Amino acid sequence: MNSSSYVTKRQAINLLSALLLERTNYSLMTRYVENADNLKLCMNLLKEDRRMVNYEGFHIFKVFVANPHKSPAVLRILINNRDKLLKFLPGFLNDRKDDVQFEDEKAYLIKMIQELPTQQQGQPQADLQQLQQQAIGGHGPG
Repeated sequence: MNSSSYVTKRQAINLLSALLLERTNYSLMTRYVENADNLKLCMNLLKEDRRMVNYEGFHIFKVFVANPHKSPAVLRILINNRDKLLKFLPGFLNDRKDDVQFEDEKAYLIKMIQELPTQQQGQPQADLQQLQQQAIGGHGPG
């Protein structure tokens, strides 16, 4: 996905997206989306110059955001970039207004990001796990 070749990059992103979204690859998907470096790479795809790379990258990004079991490192990145994402996403690929599914998914991600808790400075690792529980609904057991 770091290739300078547009065709190679798009094919790699397409393949990764297909693998992650295939139900039979659930364990692969969970391992991939718990890695913060993968999230960073994916977020950079959203800022690429090529619209189709942005669009394909969005389909990978949504897996990170929608994952109810975010790793502490992934959750930390999302929380730290919450305000930037909330400014960026509403205008993201606005030329796709006719793509109802894309617009619905984008609105859902914006809602999920809005519902992320705000990070407190100096927060211990254990508290990040508590934040993760809050990010997925905050109901916990009981």
